[in-house]
Amino acid sequence: MITGMVTTITDVLNIWNDLGVFSYMIPFLLLFAVVFAILEKSEVLGTNKSIMSIVAASIGLLALQFDFVSEFFAVIFPRFGVGISIFLVLIIMIGFFFPKAKWDEGKSQWIGWVVGIGVVLWAISDWDRWSSYSGFGGWFNEYFWSLIVLGVLIGVIVWLSNPSPNRPTETTAPRTTV
Repeated sequence: MITGMVTTITDVLNIWNDLGVFSYMIPFLLLFAVVFAILEKSEVLGTNKSIMSIVAASIGLLALQFDFVSEFFAVIFPRFGVGISIFLVLIIMIGFFFPKAKWDEGKSQWIGWVVGIGVVLWAISDWDRWSSYSGFGGWFNEYFWSLIVLGVLIGVIVWLSNPSPNRPTETTAPRTTV
């Protein structure tokens, strides 16, 4: 008879959490990959991948020094996942009510922008936890509605400044050459 310990995925994830995989290893890998990709693409340090690796690893490790990045990732990515789920549900629901032709013409793109901006604002709205680090959370909560009004105002200005297809445009008289 073979006996063994039954381990669930939840147990494995909890063990990984206890080992710091989610707080340190994954944020480090993400930061390392992004910094390395930026250095490689921009060629700021030349094409020597060893130097790029050392710089990317240094930045990744230094960023994890005070748990700020770990705490930020612990809030932003779960909220981002929920926001993407909400966005997906909205896209499915909009697909029921808008014909495909409107999507093909690009007349419904504003919906994606509004939902996307809403998801980003919602994801960073919990920055009160980091008020002691940078003070951004208190500032953001204090000026949240002012930022929304400013965004709407900018949107209206952009919308009004775009020429309407029904509005006659000025035409210049043809030039005559002598």
